[in-house]
Amino acid sequence: MNEKKSKRPHVVILGAGMGGVKAAQCFAGEPVDVTVVDQNNYQFFAPLLYQLSTGILEESEIALPVRQFFRSQSNADFHLGCVTGFDTANKTVFTDTGDISYDYLIVALGSTTRYFGMKDIEEHSFPMKTLSESAAIRDHIMRCIESAAHETDEEKRQALLTFIVVGGGPTGVEEAGAIAELLHNTLPPDYPRLDLKKADVKLIEMTDSLLMMMPMKLRESAAKSLRKKGVDVRLNTAVSNYDGETVTFKNGETIKAHTLIWASGVQAVDVCSKLGAKQAGDGRIIVGRDLSVPELPEVYVIGDCAHFIEKSGEPPLATIAPYAMQEAACAAHNIMCQIEGEPQKTFVSHDLGSMAMVGRFAGVMAKGSMTMDGFFAWAAWLAVHVIRLAGWTTNFIVLYKWLLNTLFSTRPACLTSERDDTQTP
Repeated sequence: MNEKKSKRPHVVILGAGMGGVKAAQCFAGEPVDVTVVDQNNYQFFAPLLYQLSTGILEESEIALPVRQFFRSQSNADFHLGCVTGFDTANKTVFTDTGDISYDYLIVALGSTTRYFGMKDIEEHSFPMKTLSESAAIRDHIMRCIESAAHETDEEKRQALLTFIVVGGGPTGVEEAGAIAELLHNTLPPDYPRLDLKKADVKLIEMTDSLLMMMPMKLRESAAKSLRKKGVDVRLNTAVSNYDGETVTFKNGETIKAHTLIWASGVQAVDVCSKLGAKQAGDGRIIVGRDLSVPELPEVYVIGDCAHFIEKSGEPPLATIAPYAMQEAACAAHNIMCQIEGEPQKTFVSHDLGSMAMVGRFAGVMAKGSMTMDGFFAWAAWLAVHVIRLAGWTTNFIVLYKWLLNTLFSTRPACLTSERDDTQTP
């Protein structure tokens, strides 16, 4: 049993993502003790996972040990463990490394991939929500190319060189563009006997446009840029099945492919259902105006786990990092208000805009009525994302690798990992 002996209120924060760490930092200097719980001892920068999966960056360049965030915060501690359940009556969180008692709880456990009940796709496709999943995609892509380099059967070689990305949101758009550039620009000099012009990258979206959060002009610009890079963008198209070798679409078409990357949906992590609170259809916990759980006023939920409707008739707030960090600050403030007996405030979001990288020199960005695409949106994307990385050393390394990729199309992280006999391309 992991008990806090201090008489000060104990705030437990589940999840060391951008929202969870931000919440913990908001308690710096306050008369509370804070424990951050996560199953990993690092925080990774999710917007750059696609660059890990396509060999631009390495794991250590988009991740930072959690404890480094709290070096100068004496009231914060970290607990490595996977959350397995809750006893809200006794204010206890269960983990696989011990139980933790709390006075106030912030749930910021993030999300996982949603497959909409399609078990075969869940079994055979590649998700891209974690460091290990993204590294697995990088490893798989490179093994497919290596296998294709000595495959003599043309049909099998083409299947190895067919890469299908499902989902037309920012993750899918950025992943498809990065794979296309890897295959068509970066790797051809390394494989003189393999015609990588035949490599086929497809982006599948079931609605009538990409990047639905963007104005129509930018949606069309993103699709045009991807097609220029050799991506086969298919709109109004839905995948119904994948067995690891053949992709089946709802219209009956089939395509042989060894790679299906699933970027088509997210849902709250499964353990959220054990909290005993009301949930939306995607598993997110329904919270009140102050981000607390109506049935559990000492419990707050933020980020990808929170189902928060700001205005009646509008969809729930998007599950993106800027909103999670804003919610974190509000939840921390409201906990201190509870402790001090003061009125809590209603959460009000601030739209910081949206952007997506479509490849080298191509991006889209929207902020209110301002829109931008092409080179300047690409440059703005680089600036915003390097600022959000933690640590000047990481910033320097990432900028250096981006410069190499921009000027020379080099990707030094196109590596395969050690494998065992059960792995197949």
